[in-house]
Amino acid sequence: MAATAELDSLTRRRFRIGARALPYLLSLPALLVCIGILIPFFTAVYYSLQRYRLSQPWAREMNWGETYWQLLTDPSFWNTLQVSLSYTILTVGLQLLLGLGIALLLQKRTRLNNFVSIMLLLPLMTAPALAALMWKLMTNPNFGILSYFVSLLGFEDFRWASSPDTALLTVVLVDTWVYTPFIMILLLAGLRSLPRQPFEAAALDGVPRSFVFLRITLPMLTPYILTAALFRVLESIQQFDIVYAMTQGGPGDTLMVFQVEAYLNFFQSTNVGRSAALLLILWAITFAISNLFIKNWLRLRERTHGEA
Repeated sequence: MAATAELDSLTRRRFRIGARALPYLLSLPALLVCIGILIPFFTAVYYSLQRYRLSQPWAREMNWGETYWQLLTDPSFWNTLQVSLSYTILTVGLQLLLGLGIALLLQKRTRLNNFVSIMLLLPLMTAPALAALMWKLMTNPNFGILSYFVSLLGFEDFRWASSPDTALLTVVLVDTWVYTPFIMILLLAGLRSLPRQPFEAAALDGVPRSFVFLRITLPMLTPYILTAALFRVLESIQQFDIVYAMTQGGPGDTLMVFQVEAYLNFFQSTNVGRSAALLLILWAITFAISNLFIKNWLRLRERTHGEA
């Protein structure tokens, strides 16, 4: 009897230890992911505080943030910031307008609308770099099909991405072609999930469609618009594939966005410290933008719940 009681006590003690350890074991994967994210981040911080060129390893030393001061006093950095923000504002603004317009057109559930919405997703299934190369061929001044159509309109020597005047417009066009379906499908899902009662009441009262859109549809759709805009802003300001594949940041420094400049600093100038500092500044900008969007989204949700 004594041996059986001791065995039961041992089993209960092991069970209690297992129950206490279970939460830590379940959270272990998340902890490993956090470590996997933080190690490269703090490595970049460490490199950004150094004067470090791969071609001059003997001159490597800590400069404690001098690289950041050099960037902030360099006109090329402010040009990079301006180009990145311009690119982001143009692409996200255009894609939101087009995505919302297409979603409104396809809002009604019909077989044709479902088929068209699936077909419109095709650009989203194309790799951005591949899409950029395809558009580069179509806009070639010598044999590109788009250059041919533009020449029919009287623009014989339209240079597309090779001209400083039209390079930004061309790359924004490619980005819009690739990513508008993403916003369209997100807003279409939001439109189809809205409650029908306010719209039915407005129809019974004979409220004009413009009033219904501005005072009912748009406010109820705002959380979806904010979510779509947040995703696209974060991706656009970090754009690399399309810009590099089409122009490599040129002509000149016309399209020198953050990611492209950091890439060129690392692989062409072998300047590891400057490249890391550029990427950390980009991280700070995206962090600030994310906080801004999330705070607005939470404020909007609280207001909606308060009204409800």
